[in-house]
Amino acid sequence: MSRPSGAPDETSDVVIVGGGASGLSLAHHLAETGTSTVTLVEAPDGPRRPPERTWCYWERGTGDFAEAVSASWSRLRVHGTDGRTITVDPSPQRYRMLRSTAFERLVHSRLARSPGSRVLRATADTVHDTADGAEVHCTTPDGRALTLRARHVFDSRPLRSLPPARTQLMQHFRGWFVRTDADRFDPAVADLMDFRVPQPRHGLAFGYTLPLAPDRALVEYTEFSRAPLTTTAYEAALAHYCRDILGLGAFTVESAEQGVIPMTDARFTRRTGPAVFRIGTAGGATRPSTGYTFAAVQRQSRAVAAALRDGRVLVPT
Repeated sequence: MSRPSGAPDETSDVVIVGGGASGLSLAHHLAETGTSTVTLVEAPDGPRRPPERTWCYWERGTGDFAEAVSASWSRLRVHGTDGRTITVDPSPQRYRMLRSTAFERLVHSRLARSPGSRVLRATADTVHDTADGAEVHCTTPDGRALTLRARHVFDSRPLRSLPPARTQLMQHFRGWFVRTDADRFDPAVADLMDFRVPQPRHGLAFGYTLPLAPDRALVEYTEFSRAPLTTTAYEAALAHYCRDILGLGAFTVESAEQGVIPMTDARFTRRTGPAVFRIGTAGGATRPSTGYTFAAVQRQSRAVAAALRDGRVLVPT
């Protein structure tokens, strides 16, 4: 839901800055508790709004977001460098895929049904504490200045730089959503790591295949190293993986996605002032050994919502 702003100053119990996985998740869990009025500030359409992304995670049961899950797998496979495979059943967990557009649509519909919750399309310029809470200074799509006041602000925007650490690597990747001319995939099995790809001089590389149908899949090339590649280098690695290792034959690339995930043992500051908190990757929710974030964000969001319901404020480690 999105509604126009009425006055230059607006007040909520909670303002959430950023409509990515962590911002949407916290808004959802706060709306579920129903004890706080919530304003979720999302970037307007344009260069600040990120492209569609894919989030994967393990979960038991049906979970909170079953309506938005685009695929799931009960078996996971790893290919060694020598071609040998290991296939496991992670039961009672299932491996699930969410696309950001479907997740956003689901959470927005739930916020629309929650009294006191809303989505505001605006650019968050600054966030700072006040004597009785915090303020978020925004610019609306039509150029108006808008001040949002809240008892608590949760900021999910990416950090400008990572905190100091002993280890700082990047998990960086590019993926193709491919459609093959013939059935090439087993939709029941996800290839979590395929180490048959050529290994870089420094770091580690693997392929990643999530079948969506017998003739459709998300195929990714991933590296763990200190710096991302050029798009041209990712494309060459993906072409080699699809053609020479997976043997897909003729196929069409329907869309692509690309990303960089920090892999670090840095300590992330979760509280930047009496009323301002960081959540998601900015608050240290990314698992440093794997890069997985979505499930940790759910645990973090549930803990924050429960704490606010009980009259406390907490962003867990």
